Amino acid sequence: MTDKRIKIAGSSLIGVFARCTDKVLLVPIEVNDDDRQVLESGLKVPAVQVLSGIGSILGSLVAANSNGFVVTHHAGSEELEILREHGRVAKLPARINAAGNVMLVNDSAALVHPELSGRACETIEQTLGVKVEKGTIGGLKTVGMAAVATNKGILVHPRASEEEIAVLEKLFGLPVDVGTVNLGSPLVGSGVLANSHGYFAGFGTSGPELGRIEDALGFLV
Repeated sequence: MTDKRIKIAGSSLIGVFARCTDKVLLVPIEVNDDDRQVLESGLKVPAVQVLSGIGSILGSLVAANSNGFVVTHHAGSEELEILREHGRVAKLPARINAAGNVMLVNDSAALVHPELSGRACETIEQTLGVKVEKGTIGGLKTVGMAAVATNKGILVHPRASEEEIAVLEKLFGLPVDVGTVNLGSPLVGSGVLANSHGYFAGFGTSGPELGRIEDALGFLV
């Protein structure tokens, strides 16, 4: 299991620094070649380095699925051009624009920050080709950091309520389980990178936490 634990840019908060889909992995320019190759092999997708206009914390600033990307309005033309090679791209038209933090998305659905505007929700729907609903996870509005969603399963904040879990199960049509990462952090979205092909967790994650992640995301045989 140790090969499933990794740091990105020297941090166990790998979900803050990178973003992956079933087609591509976005990493900051600080990632070295060895780590990039390990990530590509484990997630079975090519890694693309994104330049500094989005920033090193691109996992917080970019939401993505196989259809495209919704990004912070700080993204520059060069970053947008890179991303357009891999799907549709739109800037999030909202005051709240840390797209990766405020959206939980896979290839079929998205749960988003309850204060996003109708225009922002429409942009997400059209760019990512998903059904969009507003909600919270564990009472948190930053749903992208409070959970991880793939096309096989969802791992959520351990304080997610029965009602919140029911909303997720209905919206995504997937099993939902609770867990932690990096020795007890409830913000699982900050410490897990996952797609349908594989996953990685922050370097501080325990063996039992890895087991829970694997179970929730459908990697236990």
